[in-house]
Amino acid sequence: MSKVASDRGEAKVEPIVKCPFCGQLESKVTDSRAGTAGDVIRRRRECETCARRFTTYERVEEVVPLVVKKDGRRETFERQKALSGLRRACDKRAVPLERIEQIVDAIERELIDSGEKEIPSEKVGERVMRHLREVDPVAYVRFASVYRQFKDIDELRSEIDQLSSGRSVLTRPEAANDKTASEDNGEGAQP
Repeated sequence: MSKVASDRGEAKVEPIVKCPFCGQLESKVTDSRAGTAGDVIRRRRECETCARRFTTYERVEEVVPLVVKKDGRRETFERQKALSGLRRACDKRAVPLERIEQIVDAIERELIDSGEKEIPSEKVGERVMRHLREVDPVAYVRFASVYRQFKDIDELRSEIDQLSSGRSVLTRPEAANDKTASEDNGEGAQP
């Protein structure tokens, strides 16, 4: 840690960050900004050896409960793993990455706020599906089909039927007033 003068004239400790380009430990902060939610600080740094710039993020480390897997193993909640699963479910869908990150932020916040030391993986998956269902029904079905490991097409169809029963909440507002062809003839949509 190196000492840096603060606004009030006192020395504060600045963490040493290794340059990702040359590996040197000396860099200077050229810009600092708080994130939109105020939970992260973004710092632009310049290496004093190679003069290349890079960005670091500083966030408060909070205690996230351990996730208890179906086989009894315990793992820390991995934000990247949740983000990766959501990105796969939303692949080629009109869901912006920023919205996917907001979902992961919300789930992580819910886990922290729960105060639990451990949480079953099933509950984490249910939280993901609850958020995803509100964002994109197709991405929800994709995620649910992997997460719930449907045994056959009937289980998948049942899930889609449940999703369809709440269709007006999940689709664009103007679609709630439209009648689809399947409603006109009284038959469900065929896969």
